[in-house]
Amino acid sequence: MRCGYRLGRRFGWLWGAYGTSALGTWLAFGAFPLIAIRVLHAGPAEVAALSSVGTAVGAVVAVPLGPWVEFRRKRPVLITTDLARCAALLTIPAAFALGALTFPQLLLVSVVVAAADITFRAASGAYLKTLLPAEDLLVANARFESTTWTTTIIGPPLGGAAIGLLGPVATVVADAVSYLLSALGIRAGGGHEPPPERREAARMRAGDMLDGWRYILADTTLRPLFFNTAAFNALVMATQPLLAVLMLGRLGFAPWQYGLAFAAPSIGGLFGSRLARPLVTRFGQHRVLVVAGALRVLWPVGLAFLGPGAGGLLLVMGVELGLIFCCGVFNPVYTTCRLERTAPDRVARTLSAWTVTTKASTALLTAVWGVLGSLLGPRTAIGLAGVLLLMTPLLLPRRAAEPRSGTQPAPSRA
Repeated sequence: MRCGYRLGRRFGWLWGAYGTSALGTWLAFGAFPLIAIRVLHAGPAEVAALSSVGTAVGAVVAVPLGPWVEFRRKRPVLITTDLARCAALLTIPAAFALGALTFPQLLLVSVVVAAADITFRAASGAYLKTLLPAEDLLVANARFESTTWTTTIIGPPLGGAAIGLLGPVATVVADAVSYLLSALGIRAGGGHEPPPERREAARMRAGDMLDGWRYILADTTLRPLFFNTAAFNALVMATQPLLAVLMLGRLGFAPWQYGLAFAAPSIGGLFGSRLARPLVTRFGQHRVLVVAGALRVLWPVGLAFLGPGAGGLLLVMGVELGLIFCCGVFNPVYTTCRLERTAPDRVARTLSAWTVTTKASTALLTAVWGVLGSLLGPRTAIGLAGVLLLMTPLLLPRRAAEPRSGTQPAPSRA
């Protein structure tokens, strides 16, 4: 991705809004479990429920929102979901100040934030496709990816310092403010958004909620990518609680070492995302997609051999660096391929179905691996996930995508 490649003022505002909300999210990383433990004295079962049930229920709530978003202008939806997340999060410090904070409230807020997050992602993908021509989508997605990893490097250390000085509620306030700033940034972008196509029926039908999945499964390129990314993300994320138990419990790593083990390697994602466009230009989209998708699964199985001390810390950092670098290359390429393969009038439904499935499968496998970790031990369960990950490249597309009939071209940039 070459420096100075301009994508226009409206994309600049959208990019800035994304970076602001991403930084706020990482500043508040781990705030909900900490509030549950320190303020509400919640037990392990309640903390696990906060992490998995909230996401799963939020995904279910978001299912009908995909078709609803499809036939509305996307920019107002983006602003509304940002404001909804801001308002939901602000109820936590308000209740805390009044001494009325409860665990059900934390759970409800996590559901609202998860549903709004899925809706925002669906609307933002559709909005981006109307904003930029097809040849600029990879550059845009690479910039989003590099921003993700940059905020991952910066956010958790700053959030940890803020939690130490001011408590976890303060980082929730920062997260809420970041969504407010994101909404203001998207509104400041201005410009004209083309109206969505009018639907034939005045009311949404029950079958409309399945349109996104039907569209994905009918496409020979989207279908394998869908199953591959859902399986990969779920297996990687399912082992994170077990890795925390192993590192912070049995192996005796300090919390700062645990944070460093995952924050520092994120620089690999920054470099990988910057290489995505040059690699696609030289080798082609399909080859980069398959090679990067296969290389990223080689790393996690190494975590099964994690030991104590400096050697163990270096092992985790090396594994995470390789994994994140490959993901940094793969993610913008696959995101661009997904947008290119999706017709403009189906983007919101398709992305909503995709995100709902990913979040739901992650929540399910996290619960399953929690049970496996109890029965087999954390190290064995982590190794099993690593072995299963080695099989996920079989789900990647086997041949380059052919042009899809009926897919409208994206608008040319002024």
